[in-house]
Amino acid sequence: GQWESLIAASGDSAVFTEKYERSTQENVIQFLTFDKSYPNSILTCLAMARENARTVREIISSEMWEQINRFYLSVKDATLESIILQGANEFFNAIKNESHLLSGITDATMSHGEPWHFGRLGRFIERADKTSRMLDAKHYMVIPNDTSVQGPYDRYLWSAVLRSVSGLEAYRKHRHRRIVPIEVTEFLILDRFFPRSIHYCLIRSQESLNAITGSNIGTFNNKAEKFLGRLRAELDFVDINDIMDEGLHQSLDRFQIKLNNVGLAIYETFFAMFPVNNGVQP
Repeated sequence: GQWESLIAASGDSAVFTEKYERSTQENVIQFLTFDKSYPNSILTCLAMARENARTVREIISSEMWEQINRFYLSVKDATLESIILQGANEFFNAIKNESHLLSGITDATMSHGEPWHFGRLGRFIERADKTSRMLDAKHYMVIPNDTSVQGPYDRYLWSAVLRSVSGLEAYRKHRHRRIVPIEVTEFLILDRFFPRSIHYCLIRSQESLNAITGSNIGTFNNKAEKFLGRLRAELDFVDINDIMDEGLHQSLDRFQIKLNNVGLAIYETFFAMFPVNNGVQP
């Protein structure tokens, strides 16, 4: 069902089943929104963001701090009952808008130097991962080159996938066509201009990484640049047929592993006090 697919998209189904018996609306919302023991819940992420912002208040703008604090408190003060009463759509749309507002405030009020590029780098790597997970949760619904069996429910589900990454209008304006699973998949993986497509996220991530290191695009001086450059180059020279020939799930799973390696390499290159034996392979 739709609630199970949300847990699958999080990549933490095993964690969920350890704590909850069934994938009900209440259990899924509680887990993904308020569970303080789950590191990827909305409340936990905001609490960590607020603590990180507090430690670097001299670097970020006062407007950023105020928005992060306001964002955190709005979720902290909410309850499962209030969400269900007011409507989950309204609450989570407000969460998305608060997140968009924080991104806009950051870009408009923070100098676009090294700290800003680190924030941008993390944001786009996280976006690429989440888009891949949303697609992977629906990979079994992609029917290559066959739209004859696509019904209204299929179109509704793929519209929901696009809405989940704020991409429904962008897809329609770019494609000028009805919703077709294989074309939605191509749009969310390979489009160079949509801000939440995987390819776009890797392009922007590489820009910020090179701005931080001073390296030229196409060169590398550390593992982070090497791994990210290689992964971005894969998408530069692949098309949707190559991806479907490999298998969408297999391709996305391989991508997620490589993206995790990029994240580990960034940590080891810039933040670890000592070299980390993290099993990252070239």
